Amino acid sequence: MSMKVEGTKHFDAPQAKVWEVLNDPSRMAKTMPGVKDFSIEDDRHWTAKVVIPLGLGGLKMSINFEKVEEREPDYARLNAKGTGVGAMLNMVTQFELSESGGGTEMKWEADVRLMGQVGSMGQRVLQPIVNQQVKNVLEALDAQIREVSNGNDSGESVRKAPSGAEDGIHSASPESSSTERRGHTRSVE
Repeated sequence: MSMKVEGTKHFDAPQAKVWEVLNDPSRMAKTMPGVKDFSIEDDRHWTAKVVIPLGLGGLKMSINFEKVEEREPDYARLNAKGTGVGAMLNMVTQFELSESGGGTEMKWEADVRLMGQVGSMGQRVLQPIVNQQVKNVLEALDAQIREVSNGNDSGESVRKAPSGAEDGIHSASPESSSTERRGHTRSVE
């Protein structure tokens, strides 16, 4: 199963600060819901062990990230490959930054391909989960950028992205939706 997720997000911060966060693997790890372990090989390669909420349990995955293209200060593209019991994930994601109204506009997209038993669950089941995870990442990214813009560059006291499960909200429930995020998901067959 393949999905393309894309959208735009405005940050009330200079482009250089947004770029700084988006290109710091340790800060980006703090935006990913369900991260249990994270290791950085170098500035272009890192690995995350995550638990993705699915129904009554979670899918444990190991995801390897590689930054494959970068044009500072406005564009980068990443590849992610993950494996877990009954699932394989391949994702290509990219963002483009531009100055906008005293802040920064980010245009982003991700092509997500899930294979195995999890992928066979279909878009109707997986799309709300993907949408919730995207919402969580964007909220946590905004918090990271605010923190850097306010002068806390250490990254020590960083809010972890909620998965929704900790709050008792299932990712497919109406309570998990938000009108703040501008983006959408579509199936790519």
